[in-house]
Order: sequence, then structure tokens, then C-alpha cells
Amino acid sequence: MHRRHLLIALPVTLLPWAARAHHGWSSFDTQRPLWLEGRAAQVQWRNPHVELVLEVPADARLPADLKQRTLPAQSSPVDGPALLAAAQLPTRRDRRWTVELAPLTRLDAWKVAPIAPGATLGVLGYTFAGEKGDAVLRAEYLFVDGKAYGLRSSPA
Repeated sequence: MHRRHLLIALPVTLLPWAARAHHGWSSFDTQRPLWLEGRAAQVQWRNPHVELVLEVPADARLPADLKQRTLPAQSSPVDGPALLAAAQLPTRRDRRWTVELAPLTRLDAWKVAPIAPGATLGVLGYTFAGEKGDAVLRAEYLFVDGKAYGLRSSPA
């Protein structure tokens, strides 16, 4: 009998960990787009979404041309130019951010080549309201090697 109760209780105790391991869009402040640019320190190219650790420089800045960058059309309605115009740097000064990209199938649809550790990239995305909790950024757009990729949905 005790063993059966353990088996029932075990999945319930794992729920907070599972919820923390994968975030939906609703956990993020999508009214405040943030810009991060740096070097990929670690990359996990897997589902449920690709994840990387981005090392950002201490003197992080918004690129001068950010508002003028051309963005690809996505199948979901996303006002990319408005997001670029509203982009800001995070107020917190973490040098390492966990960046959640899209699932592998979506990255394949965009023809994003696997990102290797050491690659330089930029990301426009969202963190938690008030920048509370872990330094996590959910990517809306990814900028690699002069190309922009929309990650909310598939290419339009």
C-alpha cells in the first residue's frame, strides 16, 4: 500500500519542475521586448525547444540599425517593426542568459543552421514580468550571420 501511494505522489511532486523546465508564452512580458547580443556559450539543439546560454558583454548596447532591420513574415501575426522600435536592454546585469528558441521543426522550416558554441548572435524576445526570476529570454526573433528568423511561427 505504501508503495502505491509513492507512485501516485511522485508525478505530483515533479509538476513544479516540469512547469519550470518549459515555459509557454503567457509566462513572459510580451509588452516589453528585450534585445540581447553575445556569444553562445552552450547550445542544446533538441526539443521541446532549442535552448542556449548566451554570454553578453558588460557594455551591452542596442545596435544603431536595430529599428531599420528587415524582418521576415511569419504565419502568425507579429508586428516585428513595432517590436524593434520598442526594443530595450534588460535592466538586470546578468552576463549569462538562457535563451529559449523555437522547436526543431520550426527552426528547420526557417532553415536555421545549428548554432555552435562560440557563435555570435542577437535575439529579440521577452523575459518574465519585472525581470523577476531566472535570466531567461524567450526569443521572438533570432539574428545570425546577417539573417533574421521569426520564431513565433513558421515562415509565411
